[in-house]
Amino acid sequence: MTEPNPFKARHLSAAQYVLALHQPEDRVAVLVRNRVREQTMQRILSAEDIANPPFQDWLKEQNDRGADIFLGMNPLRACSFARTKESIREIRHVYLDLDADAAASLRAIRTDGNTPAPNFVLDTSPEKNQAIWRVEGLDKEQAESLLRSLAAQFCGDIAATDISRVLRMPGFANRKYNEQFLVRAIQESNAIYHLRDFTIHDDSPEAPHRLADGHEPARRTSAGHKSQSEADWAFAKRALSRGDAPDDVIRRIADYRADDKADPLYYARHTVTKAQMQTRSEISISQSKAPPDIQRDQANFKR
Repeated sequence: MTEPNPFKARHLSAAQYVLALHQPEDRVAVLVRNRVREQTMQRILSAEDIANPPFQDWLKEQNDRGADIFLGMNPLRACSFARTKESIREIRHVYLDLDADAAASLRAIRTDGNTPAPNFVLDTSPEKNQAIWRVEGLDKEQAESLLRSLAAQFCGDIAATDISRVLRMPGFANRKYNEQFLVRAIQESNAIYHLRDFTIHDDSPEAPHRLADGHEPARRTSAGHKSQSEADWAFAKRALSRGDAPDDVIRRIADYRADDKADPLYYARHTVTKAQMQTRSEISISQSKAPPDIQRDQANFKR
């Protein structure tokens, strides 16, 4: 971890945020999504062009018309005109999308002693946050392994664990809800982190361990890690168990898998249906194993 001087936290405008994340010459994706009109536009420009007033004015106009504004977290290859994992040039950031009890997750990150403080924290809607760390020396496999592990440990959105992810840009209103919310960003640190700075729990029931140093060979996906389809299914089960609406869970998975599924909506619906069936089956098995007096209480309750 490197942080040459004590850093004073500061609020960032949209333009400041873009250039704090990226070098001026980096090619970066901007996503403009209008849910009401069912329109999605993607622009890939240099970070300098994104931060310049003409483009910021265009984004403001789109936001005023009801669109949400998102920014890529990792720069793209010079000749890339699409935002795919293969087009990522370099791993510059890892991140968490904190929806469920975000305040508690941020407290845990800041106090557990095993996870470095985020460089950037975004307020994306009431009681919801995104946390971002600057990193170097990670390959793509290591980055996604770390993303999944952080999401599992700190109750992050498992659907936001790919290296080509876009997150909200500060300075623009969140249009997802009826009451608009101005997204804000605070830069809390200027440090650059490495894999050795993160001590995390795998998805498996193993004891905590420190991830491999970036100079070691990349690890293959182990039995403790899920495939992306398994991760989608686990996310669906967790979201349903906390009371999220099935249609909302389907939409989030479909949005996430839009780039690598021929029919992401069918895939998402199938995944959520499987998760619902499995959850009902687990409840039935649990009830059948309950003592007779508890089974009677459960039966009376259902009536």
